[in-house]
Amino acid sequence: MKSDYKRLKYACYTTNLSMSVVGNISPILFLTFHNFYGISYSLLGLLVLINFITQLSIDLIFSFFSHKFNIPLAVKITPLLTFTGLFLYSAFPLIFPENAYVGLVAGTLVFSASGGLAEVLISPVIAAIPSDDPDREMSKLHSVYAWGVVPVILLSTLFLSLFGSQNWHWLAFLFMVVPLTSFLLFAKAKIPQMETPEKVSGALSFLKNKGLWLCVGAIFLGGASECTMAQWSSGYLEEALGIPKVWGDIFGVAVFSVMLGLGRTLYAKKGKKIGNVLFLGVLGAAACYLVAAICNQPLIGLVACAFTGLCVSMLWPGSLIVASDRFPQGGVFIFAMMAAGGDLGASVGPQLIGIITDFAIASPQLVDLAQSLNLAPEQMGMKLGMLVGALFPIMAIPVFWAIKKSRNEKLCK
Repeated sequence: MKSDYKRLKYACYTTNLSMSVVGNISPILFLTFHNFYGISYSLLGLLVLINFITQLSIDLIFSFFSHKFNIPLAVKITPLLTFTGLFLYSAFPLIFPENAYVGLVAGTLVFSASGGLAEVLISPVIAAIPSDDPDREMSKLHSVYAWGVVPVILLSTLFLSLFGSQNWHWLAFLFMVVPLTSFLLFAKAKIPQMETPEKVSGALSFLKNKGLWLCVGAIFLGGASECTMAQWSSGYLEEALGIPKVWGDIFGVAVFSVMLGLGRTLYAKKGKKIGNVLFLGVLGAAACYLVAAICNQPLIGLVACAFTGLCVSMLWPGSLIVASDRFPQGGVFIFAMMAAGGDLGASVGPQLIGIITDFAIASPQLVDLAQSLNLAPEQMGMKLGMLVGALFPIMAIPVFWAIKKSRNEKLCK
């Protein structure tokens, strides 16, 4: 029995590692796709939107209809979908280069569906495994994603440098080993029983609970705080602070992910009082965003961007911990609702920063203001965008204060 759960944990960890692959492979290869296939940036950006809509759709379907699915089977086929999606994503453009975008869309749809399933199902699997400290187990699971981003970026950079961008397909084929490993581990692992509402009305009854919406709001703001900096830090360091691109990529993405993983690993080993951790984290994140936006010193800005990773590290998994503790009978439904809130925040945050940045660059008044401050329009736009990004952790302060208070006083009803 114990060995089954050990194997199951490894299967869950490698599934989250697969999410590190599919969540970062497209941004790494955007320029390659533009240069080799003539795909416009608008169409490349559409891949991100397809990914978000697909994952959110899976989240919502499982929120209300999880009782209709064979949950153990859905868990076991999740890595198979990731494997299939990566195969379509890499093989179709190789065989039909004139229709490369069709393959990219098809592959994105399939592995985004697996990403949605992973968000909805893998966390409740870990929560259902008997443990002396389930909160730390949840933090350990989510630390795998953060640590996984680092080798994905470094390996991709090294591969493309050594073998050339024209051979990107083989990089994607190489990454298929990760979901294949997950699939083989799941094949002989025992999936524990997980709670699901018996019918749609059972799911709807949870929606009347204000505590649930507090948790969904928390993961929405936490997801926005995390993913906004994760996606924009590289460009911000390069454009707004003048740091060379290679260092912007390394420190903007890799070091941020290291700090993200470090925070989750520390909690997995030593953590307690999650309400206090979340509140202090969101305070630190708000401060880091403001320092990064206002400061003109590259080194200080770089440290602020990187340290944000540590501050936001527990906002997403910590919100899941709070929700699962508060609604143990909700099972898959609760995790699906939380996944939907987190995915929405992870999409809204970065997109809002892009809109604000483009607006600032196109505004004559703001361009004049930039000149008066000895800033280029792009620098002004990026700084204003980062300043708007600070609103997410700032708005999260009262939300996580309410969670801290409810956790300490047991008054979250």
